Amino acid sequence: MRNVDAAGLGIGDDYPPRVMGVLNVSDESPYKPSVFDDADEAAEYVDRDLIDEGADIVDVGLETANKRFDVLPAEAELERLETAVETMASTSGDAVWSIETRYSEVAAAALDAGFDMVNDVCGFADPEMPRVCAERDAAVVKMASPPDLERPGAVEEVDDIYEALQRGGLTEKTIVDPAFGGWSEAKTLDHDRETFHRLREFRGLGRPILVSINRKNFLKAVAGRDTEGALPVSLAATSMAVERGAHVVRTHDVAETRDAALIGSEFRRPRHRERSEPVGVEELDVTTPREAARHLERVGGESVDPAAANGCVARVLELGPLGGDEMAVLDDACAGTGATAVAGTGGRAVVAGTLDALDSVRSATDDTTPLGRALGRYFESQL
Repeated sequence: MRNVDAAGLGIGDDYPPRVMGVLNVSDESPYKPSVFDDADEAAEYVDRDLIDEGADIVDVGLETANKRFDVLPAEAELERLETAVETMASTSGDAVWSIETRYSEVAAAALDAGFDMVNDVCGFADPEMPRVCAERDAAVVKMASPPDLERPGAVEEVDDIYEALQRGGLTEKTIVDPAFGGWSEAKTLDHDRETFHRLREFRGLGRPILVSINRKNFLKAVAGRDTEGALPVSLAATSMAVERGAHVVRTHDVAETRDAALIGSEFRRPRHRERSEPVGVEELDVTTPREAARHLERVGGESVDPAAANGCVARVLELGPLGGDEMAVLDDACAGTGATAVAGTGGRAVVAGTLDALDSVRSATDDTTPLGRALGRYFESQL
């Protein structure tokens, strides 16, 4: 996993989770407490409600990306950028400043005026965006989107989101965002839930991950909450997202989100990572074959057999109660597969191995027996 330096702020596995607070200078933005058109008032808000509450990054929105509104041209964003620059100059607190835009000319103007990074909501639909950011050595968030400046985030299926993030390449300082939320009419809550379930897969891109899940509908629906009552579910999801590999959390609830992110970081499973020369070693965060396949694809390219991913993931199963004959059958079935079976008391047994090895064990058992049927049901559940 590559770390990213955003104007001196480290982002990645070697650093604590970062919190991105939100300021909007767009009247049409739906979250009115974050909307300002006066630079002094905006600066007071940034200092008091964002930086003092723990925001590492201040993300300034020049227009809403809500699909219900017409897209502003770059010229209109540039007019609003003046307020954003004045706000940055009037702020006393220390933070990395990010400009949210889809246009390379707006990104260039913002970076040249003192902004530190870019949050591209159209995922390099403007083909000049990577060059603009790379030439200025700026970190850039690439949100999964179609190659269309008028359709930010309008990708539904997880595989398509992953493909969208790969399209157009990545700069040396790219942070990826899988784009949670209702960015298109076709996107459902189930799409967001599946993306969250499969969040670890995006680690296969080898870049830090940003999530924007604050009070999102797919979380509110689980607990039956409205937006006002959705802070607890957002915080629970924040801890889970960080545990699953997120490095930056974008939010309006800065202080609470910071605490939730720290809990997720503190209690995630430790993984070995060292960059010693000449050979470093990193334990990858892999729990499913699909996650393994993403890393195999990144390292080996198209030459990697996707079926090899089943050999990268191990499972430990408890079986029973087994009769004496069934335990003997299980022992015989494990022979030569690489799987291990250990008999316990009361007819219980533990069998462990890679998914490939366990599948070989299943194939070696009679699927008309209770043992064979139990193993068959397990593998059906994995499909």
